[in-house]
Amino acid sequence: MNAEGLESFRDFVDSRSSALLKTAVLLCGGDRHAGEDLLQNALVRAAGRWQKIDEPEAYVRQVLYRQQVSRWRLKWPRREVSVAEPPEPAATGGTPGDTAAATELRLVMRQALSRLTARQRTVLVLRYFEDLPEADVARLLGCSVGTVRSTAHRSLARLRSLAPELAALGPADAERSASRDYSPVEVRP
Repeated sequence: MNAEGLESFRDFVDSRSSALLKTAVLLCGGDRHAGEDLLQNALVRAAGRWQKIDEPEAYVRQVLYRQQVSRWRLKWPRREVSVAEPPEPAATGGTPGDTAAATELRLVMRQALSRLTARQRTVLVLRYFEDLPEADVARLLGCSVGTVRSTAHRSLARLRSLAPELAALGPADAERSASRDYSPVEVRP
C-alpha cells in the first residue's frame, strides 16, 4: 500500500471504527473482546485490498457479517462464559440524562441478546440495528427471505420470553430509549 492509501485507510479507521465496533459487539452478543477481534479481522482484510475497494464501510460491514456467519456455522461452537450477576456498566462518560432505568434496560437487552443463538442475534442486528431490508439480510446470510422472516419472528418471540420487562415499554419509552447511546458494557467474570 502506498503512502496515500495508508493515510486514507488510517483516516477511515479513525472516523468509522467506533460505529463499526458497536455493530461487531452486537453481532458477538455483547462480548466486547470478541467484537474487537471480529472488527480487527475485517479491517485486516480491508487493508489488504484497500486500493481496490470503492465503498470501504460497506466492504468492512460485509466482511463483519460474513465472518460472524462463519463463526456460527462452525462445527464446534465456542463455549460461553456464564456469570451469576449482571455486569456493572463501565464508565463511558454517558449523557447527563442517563438514568438507572436506561442502564438497566441496556443490561436486560444485552443479557437477553446473549442468550439467543448466534444466527438469531445476527438476523436481529442486521434487520433492526442496521435497519437492512429482509432481502439484503437474506443475501448477506446466504438464505431465503422467508428464512430471514421466520428467524426474525422466532428471535423476537424468544427475546420477549427471555426479557418480559421489555414488553412493558410503551411506544414513547421505546423511542426515548432508542435515541440513547447503547455503547458496549465491559463484562468482567
